Amino acid sequence: MSSNTIKWSNRLLLVPALALLAGILLVPLAGTLVRSLSGTGPDAGLTLRNYANLFTDGVTLTVLGRTALTAAVVTIATLLIGYPYAYLMTRVGPRARGILLVIVLIPFWTSVMARNFAWIVILQDGGPVQTLFAFFGAEDVVLYGTTAGVMIAMTQVMLPFMVLPLFSTLGAIDRRLLLAARGLGSSPTRAFWKVFWPLSRGGVMAGVILVFTLSLGFYVTPALLGSPQESLVAQLLAQRTTQLLDFAAAGALGMLVLVVTLVLVAWANRMGGTVSAIGVVAAGRTRSR
Repeated sequence: MSSNTIKWSNRLLLVPALALLAGILLVPLAGTLVRSLSGTGPDAGLTLRNYANLFTDGVTLTVLGRTALTAAVVTIATLLIGYPYAYLMTRVGPRARGILLVIVLIPFWTSVMARNFAWIVILQDGGPVQTLFAFFGAEDVVLYGTTAGVMIAMTQVMLPFMVLPLFSTLGAIDRRLLLAARGLGSSPTRAFWKVFWPLSRGGVMAGVILVFTLSLGFYVTPALLGSPQESLVAQLLAQRTTQLLDFAAAGALGMLVLVVTLVLVAWANRMGGTVSAIGVVAAGRTRSR
């Protein structure tokens, strides 16, 4: 059997997966795109009016800004918590590492609804959080039904998506590079920022993009812990499709979120490849010395 025949045989194995992908993803996306470009009444036919309304409607712009801010805060919070945690996982022994890994994976083993209802109990009026603030004199603090409460709960939900990529990247960094930097006179802090941090930026980038893009379209937590007055994009999409039946406007909003996500993923892939290449070259030069 020739090599060309083998190559074509291997490519045929992709046909079922590609057909499934086209049926459950590409076809619905194409329908959504066509619907978002369709007008009604005097604007019947293909039109960009639905997309133009996204940037002229004050409510939509407010929701988009609130969603972007929430996603950014959740991403920063998970990075600040997840980076030291992932670093600790690379420094402890196998048994302690296994325990820390189980702690990270517990949210994946728990129902999303159960976690969110637990947060309702914690953040509601008279709950533990309000009791804690009241102990320090701030008796009127209620986080349930606010964007701040949604951010706190989303940080807990999204934390594993930050920790796991970071742990994979940090665990692959050669510790001898830090020892070499210390041997050349660098302080621990300088060795970290000049050697360890640049090599870890690939994992940081992967975790940041993963958490940010997931936060942009997150629905369950904002719907249960938030309020209609402080809704996010996913809630606005649900309202326009189930209550207002404005599928064209909802399709335009959904396509905008999809484009933003694809742009961020493409940028992350490019930056991640650049960072990885720099890390390989730096490691190679250090070892050659």
